[in-house]
Amino acid sequence: MQLPTALHTSRLSGTRHTQQTPAKSALARHVCAEVRRRHSSANSPQHLPGLSVSGPSASATFQVPILDVSARVSHNDGLETFHTGEVPFRKILCANRGEIAIRVFRAGTELGLRTVAVYSPADRLQSHRYNADESYQVGTSEMQPVACYLDIEGVIRIAKEAEVDAIHPGYGFLSENTTFARRCEEEGIVFIGPKAETIEAMGDKTAARRAAIACDVPIVPGTNKALESAEEALAFAEQAGYPVILKASMGGGGRGMRVVRNDFEMVDLFNRASNEAKAAFGDGSMFVEKYVEEPRHIEIQIIADSYGNVVHLYERDCSVQRRHQKVVEIAPAPNLAQSVKDALYADAVKLAKHVGYRNAGTVEFMVDKNGRHYFLEVNPRVQVEHTVTEEITGIDIVQTQIKIAGGASLADLGLGSQALVPPPKGYAIQCRVTSEDPEQNFQPDSGRLEAYRPPGGPGIRLDSAVTAGNVISQYYDSLLSKVIASAPTFDKAVQRMARALQEFQIRGIKTNIPFMENVLRHPVFLAGAATTGFIENHSKQLFKFEGHTSIRASKLLLYLADMVSCRARPHSSIR
Repeated sequence: MQLPTALHTSRLSGTRHTQQTPAKSALARHVCAEVRRRHSSANSPQHLPGLSVSGPSASATFQVPILDVSARVSHNDGLETFHTGEVPFRKILCANRGEIAIRVFRAGTELGLRTVAVYSPADRLQSHRYNADESYQVGTSEMQPVACYLDIEGVIRIAKEAEVDAIHPGYGFLSENTTFARRCEEEGIVFIGPKAETIEAMGDKTAARRAAIACDVPIVPGTNKALESAEEALAFAEQAGYPVILKASMGGGGRGMRVVRNDFEMVDLFNRASNEAKAAFGDGSMFVEKYVEEPRHIEIQIIADSYGNVVHLYERDCSVQRRHQKVVEIAPAPNLAQSVKDALYADAVKLAKHVGYRNAGTVEFMVDKNGRHYFLEVNPRVQVEHTVTEEITGIDIVQTQIKIAGGASLADLGLGSQALVPPPKGYAIQCRVTSEDPEQNFQPDSGRLEAYRPPGGPGIRLDSAVTAGNVISQYYDSLLSKVIASAPTFDKAVQRMARALQEFQIRGIKTNIPFMENVLRHPVFLAGAATTGFIENHSKQLFKFEGHTSIRASKLLLYLADMVSCRARPHSSIR
């Protein structure tokens, strides 16, 4: 079978060139638990003899081929890196797009791996494909753009033909798809994430509720199986009382969620939520819970290996939400009692051990005004907001995922017990900058980025996949950039984030930056007391934008004027 032609871009020169990759002979090798790898006899690195690697128990011993640490890995920018020998992989693929794909490629490159991107026809000019060593089109122009990234067989075909050893699903799309995880296993490709059985148990929110009940983790009253119709939701609401909340059984990120306050809304909102979930995750099944008014949304980051060991990396406060989608994330949670934190840690680890969890995941809870906590769901994947946990712990979560998928134990990673997990250092805040117009009810905007100047400086991290000249698509999520600010105290982190947002210069599309600036200066947020009702309760102050537009327009005009002036004087010296 002939491998599709792939367009590559040099990460240094930006030169585009087309490479026809020939099909290679497949040579079966064992990776971790008898995972097959394909190698060309001409290009395969030399392997050392299989090394017996023991986990915490004697039954965890298996054979792992160790790659020669001295093996060079060539990248398309002409640079060579050394394989670190920490994982038994040579090449990984990210079945995703945008900033999370770039995040995975960076993690893989630092481990000395070659990286592979997939892109839809609508994304043929997007940045993520040029950040990988190889990129291939998935789906066709006749398919809906989102459906291209949900094309399981298309992704698997590309992975096999490109001789990929492991696939990282990112978040969204196929990240919680049991069928995809199983197909990877069937084809001898490592799925960088939980086992398919765990995704089935945790990715399905109703199954996760049943698991929580089984290990005595408190839950909100609700249905423990998928609903077949809105009438079943009406029956639950009649018994439990309004308000209730409809949720997608599969997926997350606020998609497929609706708060229902009376019988008259139920059928319409049920159908809307189900259709939204179907479009986003390929599964429209729903369940319903009693709605807890204005809790704090606290989630616990867990890391688990294949030998039954689990540690937590502390909590994140994700209470600032709009329509059930997170807007600002903070780690650690400000002004949350240590006793509440300890209870959340214990229940998160207990639940992960109960279901035999493996790899990185997040256990989400609601904490009410009295400090009582209730289990919400498990996200069996990397989270959008994993960045803030990385900043306060110094642990690279994406590399940790890859290493665990390669057979490493927590002890191998220096995390053999909870006592070895680095304590939180300072605070980190993440703001999601999106192409939405807050003055028009957050209507998504699309078009060409005519100017894009991101912030920088001490304590600022930017996870993004856009540059000036990119076209922001109407077909995908509106996320432009994740801005992460770190500082020794919460107040300093807020100040640093405010400064970073002010430094942004974006022209060509509308963004939510003025809204984010209002959030950061609100006294409730500054007091660390925001709940999930924060935006709704303070909409009058948060949606007041007088002055924002004129100041930003003046700065941008000055910037553009200077650019024009410099171009008119090409030999001038700027010091």
